[in-house]
This record gives sequence, C-alpha cells and structure tokens, in this order.
Amino acid sequence: MYDYIKGELSGRVSSAKGNFVTLETAGIGYILEVTGRDYNQLDDGNENLKIYTVLIHKEDKMMLCGFLRREDRDIFNVLTSVSGVGVKMAFTLLDEFESSELIGLVIEGNYKALTTAKGVGPKLAQKIILELKDKLMNMKTKTPIKITAVKVKNTQAVTDAQMVMESFGYEQDEIKNAISKVLMENSDYSAEDILKNALKLLS
Repeated sequence: MYDYIKGELSGRVSSAKGNFVTLETAGIGYILEVTGRDYNQLDDGNENLKIYTVLIHKEDKMMLCGFLRREDRDIFNVLTSVSGVGVKMAFTLLDEFESSELIGLVIEGNYKALTTAKGVGPKLAQKIILELKDKLMNMKTKTPIKITAVKVKNTQAVTDAQMVMESFGYEQDEIKNAISKVLMENSDYSAEDILKNALKLLS
C-alpha cells in the first residue's frame, strides 16, 4: 500500500515494546516502528526524511514498519514470510546483521552465525536458512545479465546476486547497471560483496 513516506521527523520513543518514530507529512503524523540500528541514526527535526515502509495488518491491529534503506525493507519482507519469524524477530536479525551480510549467510548456508542473534536457536536458524535460500536462490532468472564493461571472473557470483535482486523486485536494467558499476571496482567480488555494493547504489 505504501512504498515510502517522506517528511519531517517530529518525535522518537524507545521502550521495551520497541523503537518508534513519528514522521510528519502534509499535516499527518505517521508512527512507524523501526530497527534499533535506524533509530540510533535519527535525530529529532530531520527534514525531508525518506522512510521505506511496510504495512502490517493483523486481526487486532495495524502498524507501519519503517526502514532507512530499501534493501532492509526488502529483506524484512522476505524474513517475515518465513513461518515462525515475526516483526520482532526480523528486527532482531536486522539489528544483528547488515542486509547484505544476512543474505551472504543464507547463500553460504551458515546457520550457526544466525544463532548469535538474540532468541535465534539452532532449529530456527536452520529453518530460516532453508526457507530463505529457497525463496532467494531457487528461482530462475528471466534472462541472465551480460556484463560487457569488464571481464567477469566469478560468473556464478553475478548470477546469484541477480537472482536475489530479482526476488526483491528490482528490474533487469537496474540490476545490470548496478552490478556493472560494482564489478568495475573489483571484477572478482563474491556474491555477497556484489549484493552489498549494488544494493547501496540502488537504495
């Protein structure tokens, strides 16, 4: 329903229930729950602040979750699609790991690293890895992109990065342009490094 909201940060509240900010635009104040990482980056009075959003609709309430980076919003949506992972757990994982790092752990199948996040035991970590890997990696790309600007050394890394970015809804032109720019810096990047840098360019 909402892609993002742009406005002035008019308030912040942090409590045991979570981290919340009020973003005012066109005379309306929107309350958004955010990660601890994003909360700590914000100061009252920020103007022209752009926050990517997710509307959560439950039987007993509706809420908006907000993210400073589009990639964080996208991985949040994938995380909460895993059975047993709710808003709080997804926020915990995004506070513990950068989005690109989290995706890298999924690609590598490194469930043990996920257990360093509070409340994530070995069984849940393995479940997250299995379900996320299925969602992010087992889809076929529409058309494998061809990088002509540089000689690519790790074509599998490019394919893996493309599949993940397509699963997030990025268009092929966006993906190709971002990955090409990243590989001009280093043509031998791993999939995690390509994703990390490409997502920054697109955020």
